[in-house]
Amino acid sequence: MTWTVAPERFDTPDAALLRRDYYDEVASRYWGRPATPGEIDEGLADDGAERLAPPTGEFLVGRRGGEPASCTGLLLVDADTAELTRVFVRPAYRATGGGGLLLAAAERAARSFGVRRIRLDTRDDLVEARGLYTKHGYREIPAFNQGPYAEHWFAKEL
Repeated sequence: MTWTVAPERFDTPDAALLRRDYYDEVASRYWGRPATPGEIDEGLADDGAERLAPPTGEFLVGRRGGEPASCTGLLLVDADTAELTRVFVRPAYRATGGGGLLLAAAERAARSFGVRRIRLDTRDDLVEARGLYTKHGYREIPAFNQGPYAEHWFAKEL
């Protein structure tokens, strides 16, 4: 099966479902129990996803064999820096190369905006994500924010 990654509005049915699955996974891991539908709705309400569209960013959807399988958001911070957010590969599609393709597509999108650096934050429990970033050239850096869920900070020079 072939992977494709392309920009897509954050509110298309496929993108919205991927964002919902992303939030379900990260919230459930954080709380140590399944997130309820209401908690997921609350987490997605006013989450700033509308900024993941030109000219302030981009939302990307990865498909494997045509099926929506992954997503990420790219948010412009300033003229030189973009922030990677909502990086998610559905569990059934992990370890198939989709995560690396998703990061490469986000990096291409960042370059098209003229950005020279991508940064992100993540948590201790998102071990797979931290491994993915390291494998693809992201390095841990000092904290650039004090977000309540930020425990590791990474960046990559483009």
